[in-house]
Amino acid sequence: MLTATYHKRILHFTETRHTSRDSLKSKPSFYIKLVDDKGNIGIGECSYLKGLSPEPWGSYEDKIKEVCTNINSWGSYIHGGLNNWPSVQFGLETALKHLEKKSFNLFDTSFSKGKSSLTINGLIWMDDYAKMKKAIDEKINQGFSCIKLKIGAIDFQKELDLLEYIRSKSKDITIRVDANGAFSPTEALSKLHDLAQYNIHSIEQPIKQKQWNEMEILCKESPIPIALDEELIGLFDYEQKEEMLTSIKPQFIILKPSLIGGFKGSKEWIDLAHKYSIGWWITSCLESNVGLNAIAQFVSQYSNLIPQGLGTGQIYTNNIPSGLILDGEKLTHNSTKWKIDELL
Repeated sequence: MLTATYHKRILHFTETRHTSRDSLKSKPSFYIKLVDDKGNIGIGECSYLKGLSPEPWGSYEDKIKEVCTNINSWGSYIHGGLNNWPSVQFGLETALKHLEKKSFNLFDTSFSKGKSSLTINGLIWMDDYAKMKKAIDEKINQGFSCIKLKIGAIDFQKELDLLEYIRSKSKDITIRVDANGAFSPTEALSKLHDLAQYNIHSIEQPIKQKQWNEMEILCKESPIPIALDEELIGLFDYEQKEEMLTSIKPQFIILKPSLIGGFKGSKEWIDLAHKYSIGWWITSCLESNVGLNAIAQFVSQYSNLIPQGLGTGQIYTNNIPSGLILDGEKLTHNSTKWKIDELL
């Protein structure tokens, strides 16, 4: 028999973080704690992001409370009962995995055991031109071989200037850009051609989601490979996922477990990507180190990985002290470094 409780925590950013949708100073996370008859503990994070998470905020905490109250029916929740609650699914899956392993070594991989590392991209948050340029210099000096630039918030020409600046520093750095749906369908192709002169690896979500016909045309005609991100949110049935991918035919998909159904949902997307020869990588979605650790260890099961989007462990003033260690573009794990007393 299991017992379950939960704990809410407001995570505070080290500085205001800007996206094309919002400016964030803090965000909530809920931590599910499981205890079995022998006193073993499992902890998982349910991370909610206003404006992006598909769950209704008004009943979000009630759903977590319901899951905790009925925790011994966890199987029915994991296998369909939380289809429309992807971050709660992820939190429950992580807590169960932690309980099973009795350790933050959640998966039996060399990364989990601290014997190998994951390569991550260096994320440049939206800000004014000078601050973004300074952040680029920092990432280059830290040795990042892949830099991801969020675009769509400042003047487009200044964003092009930033890309030119990166290229002036190195012709070999892999550049990804993320538009978060900032372009209109009528202007998108023209802007993609402007971006292409800087040898861009990929662009995430150039137009808003749910415009399948327009996105299909862009994927076919764009000089830059297109990666779908927000397009995956809200698609929980396997048939829906397959229909979307075969309709749009993207070059890449971006997986955010808290938004697409945790380990279960991510694995379905990965299986479909392999079936249709679509590239993919995984990205955290402003989770604390508890969720970030689960995502990193999940993806470490796969081979031939390109740089992953897992560089958000240092953005909070009150993050959970963890075994995740970031050195330049290399993320490693040491299970002896975890300190989660405040969540117990």
